[in-house]
Amino acid sequence: MTTTAAILLFSYGTLQDKNVQVAHFGRELRGHRDSVPGYRQAMLEITDPDVIAASGKTHHPIVEPSPNAADEVPGTVFEITAQELEAADKYEVSDYKRVSVNLK
Repeated sequence: MTTTAAILLFSYGTLQDKNVQVAHFGRELRGHRDSVPGYRQAMLEITDPDVIAASGKTHHPIVEPSPNAADEVPGTVFEITAQELEAADKYEVSDYKRVSVNLK
C-alpha cells in the first residue's frame, strides 16, 4: 500500500480565493491561517489575460524578504497533491517563484 503525503502550500494571494481554487484545482482547498515572518508584501501588475480572468484582478500581491524582522505576511496553508502543485505553478505568472519558508 502506498500513501501520498500532502504537500503544504502557503498562499498569501489569489489562490486563497475559492473561485480561483475551483477553476484551477477543481475543488475548494482545505487550509488553515498562518503567516510568514520576515517578509513584506507589495503589489505586482498582472498582464496575462487568463490570470486576470481567473482572479478578476490586474494587480496581485507578491512578497519579498524584509529588512524588518518584525514584518510578516498573513495567508493560508493548504494541503494539496503533487498534481495540484503543478496546477498552482501553471497559474502563477513568471514573476513569481516558489520558495521554501518557515511559517510562524
